[in-house]
Amino acid sequence: AAVLFIFGLKMLSNVKTARRGNLVSALGMLLACVVTFLLVNQRAVGQASHLVSFIWIGVALLIGAVGGLLLAVKVSMTGIPQMVALLNGCGGIASLLVAVGDYARTEDHAASPWHELMAVGLAVLIGGVTFAGSLVAFGKLQGLAITPGRPIQFPLQKWVIGLMLLACLALTGHLVMHPDPGWTNLINALLALALGVLLVIGIGGADMPVVISLLNSYSGLAAAMAGFVLGNNALIITGALVGASGIILTKIMCKAMNRSLVNVLFGGVGFEATGAGPLGADKKGQVRKYEAQDVAIQLDAAELVVVVPGYGMAVAQAQHSVKELADLLHERGIQVKYAIHPVAGRMPGHMNVLLADAGVDYEQLCDLESINPEFERTSVALVIGANDVTNPAARHARDSPIYGMPILDVDKARSVVVIKRSLNPGFAGIDNELYYKANCGLLFGDAKAMVNQLITELKAA
Repeated sequence: AAVLFIFGLKMLSNVKTARRGNLVSALGMLLACVVTFLLVNQRAVGQASHLVSFIWIGVALLIGAVGGLLLAVKVSMTGIPQMVALLNGCGGIASLLVAVGDYARTEDHAASPWHELMAVGLAVLIGGVTFAGSLVAFGKLQGLAITPGRPIQFPLQKWVIGLMLLACLALTGHLVMHPDPGWTNLINALLALALGVLLVIGIGGADMPVVISLLNSYSGLAAAMAGFVLGNNALIITGALVGASGIILTKIMCKAMNRSLVNVLFGGVGFEATGAGPLGADKKGQVRKYEAQDVAIQLDAAELVVVVPGYGMAVAQAQHSVKELADLLHERGIQVKYAIHPVAGRMPGHMNVLLADAGVDYEQLCDLESINPEFERTSVALVIGANDVTNPAARHARDSPIYGMPILDVDKARSVVVIKRSLNPGFAGIDNELYYKANCGLLFGDAKAMVNQLITELKAA
């Protein structure tokens, strides 16, 4: 099972083998569950009080399988980030409950090894933070009123978070030194849940891809701690793999935004959305508005078209229409590539998932480093719902919250067409200078409807 986990994770690092890697990892988990179940029952023979009931396990499997199937079938592609957040939270609360449950059923706590008691305290701490933080992240992604997308911050927030973390660690130490009190885990769990809320409410919606990645890492670390509590090697191995890979991915995402993890967690980027902002107020008259026919003429005469997908494409579920448009251009001898920014969308790899769902060829997907040199020879850069990742202000505006963030250099293309509902800012809450460039025009409307109009115009040409 461990070997399957490792090879499955390796396959997930490449878009061509990701689907197979997912299946390999799932097979490893199935194998680990079956073997663990058989071993536990074998050891429980003759110990009726501890015998694992087939009926209860069957009920649990049925509930989990039905819930997972409903999620997989019912959740739309735009809801995948929210589902990932919830799954991270489920992993966290499961680890917390396993640790507390195993501690509660132990009769002689004084005889428990100190490292096992420490693992109980850390599983409660990390699991509680993961669960509560994931629920807040879900609310922000879902747009719930009680969890607005903007950061929620208050005076001395960092100090409160630091003191709560120290208190949780102190309670874990108390549990190791004095393992009998049952109140220790309860207070630790309550503090951990509150800590998870405070950590995530102060983060803006623009940073959700990093938050999702970090919470995924937390869920892995919590599972590893639960593995130490149970003495289960499979949990320790999988938890360590998920925890380490999540931290690595978090670092990659922070690098893609030219931000430190501390700045993401406590910087409060997006605290005040500026709307159209000062730039928009001064230059609204310079925004060039396109009609579908104008854009279709440009596309028909292009040599290279680079599509830049963003969250607007996901909301409109326009990926299949975008694929149809690209196929139509390809039939006319026009080269089409896709520029994928690491933090486009609301979770790591969001755009890759959407385009793979539409059947886009992997070879057409280009990362930021490989596509940026291509923009100078690009005839048309077609931006569909992407905002902050295309903002030239990141290169020169030192007072901008996205200053220094590597962006897609779409403004260097000969022509830029942006499909967008309005001039409203993205999650960073700032105006996009791109919209006021001389080589840029906006096609206002729903992404799917506008792309379908482009297809109609091209077919009629």
